Amino acid sequence: MPDPQQVAKNHWYRNDDIPGVPGPDREIQGYGEKPPVIRWEGGAKVAINIVINYEEGSELTFAMGDGRNDGMYELPFDVDDQRDLAKESMYEYGSRAGIWRLFRTFDRYDIPITVFGAAVALERNPRVAEKIRERGDELVGHGYRWIDHYEYSREEERELIALAMESFDRMGLTPRGWYCREMSVNTRELLVQDGRFLYDSDYYGDDLPYWTFVEGESHLVVPYSLAVNDCRYIMGTGFGSPTDFVDVAKRTVLQLLDDGDECGRMMSIGLHPRITGNPARAHGLAEFIAWAQQQEGVAFMRRIDIAEQFIEQVPRPASPAERPNS
Repeated sequence: MPDPQQVAKNHWYRNDDIPGVPGPDREIQGYGEKPPVIRWEGGAKVAINIVINYEEGSELTFAMGDGRNDGMYELPFDVDDQRDLAKESMYEYGSRAGIWRLFRTFDRYDIPITVFGAAVALERNPRVAEKIRERGDELVGHGYRWIDHYEYSREEERELIALAMESFDRMGLTPRGWYCREMSVNTRELLVQDGRFLYDSDYYGDDLPYWTFVEGESHLVVPYSLAVNDCRYIMGTGFGSPTDFVDVAKRTVLQLLDDGDECGRMMSIGLHPRITGNPARAHGLAEFIAWAQQQEGVAFMRRIDIAEQFIEQVPRPASPAERPNS
């Protein structure tokens, strides 16, 4: 691997990436001016995918031997050298109260969702796994624990993926999609080598799924988004109130319905039980859902259904080895 300091010193003039740098190639251009004209369930132009990030109980804690406390807390306070019981209790709000308030909301409006689930979080609260099965929601693998995969070696990450999938299988939930907390340069290759995954969502660079190639094999990417994501309630600049969330979500739908072309697109809404599971924020979510259901050309869909309907309209491309005269 090139020495980073030497690269910084001598390659400031480059207009391309350095060959051999680990990880997927950057794909700058994408679909360009004319993306594929996709239509979703019922002929909808906009597919809304609500994602619940279920992580509570698998986050970093002194109680689990991690030697540090996790982030994404309601207040900008950190306890560095011991258990942060206040922060732990915020996470427990998500698993004790918030997740059930969200499920009641989805039941009321008959909304299918996707759950980005950490295996340990579901193991520690098996009633949530039962509810996912009962509702017919989709589970996407969110790691064995809610940890940054880039902190681990390639073989350690391979083991983490295997542990997670074994756990999901025991719960009767077999993901076909994957989304890490923070992917590593090895993640996508490991998923393709594993062979059980239709797609991954460790990407923020588009409003449509797209095909890429990994070690010569075609692989589907179904992008995620942090724009309409409740982390903005507590991290950085973002939502001061549920009104802000509703406004951003509505404006996203309106723009995608009339985006200047005929192309259909997807919209991801990222939620966390410990954040949007709080009453006022859940009320804002319900307000948006009720509004969106009244809009013509909008469908709420699971991520797996978006992937499969995309594949029907944009079939898997041949790999270089499968192409004539390759």
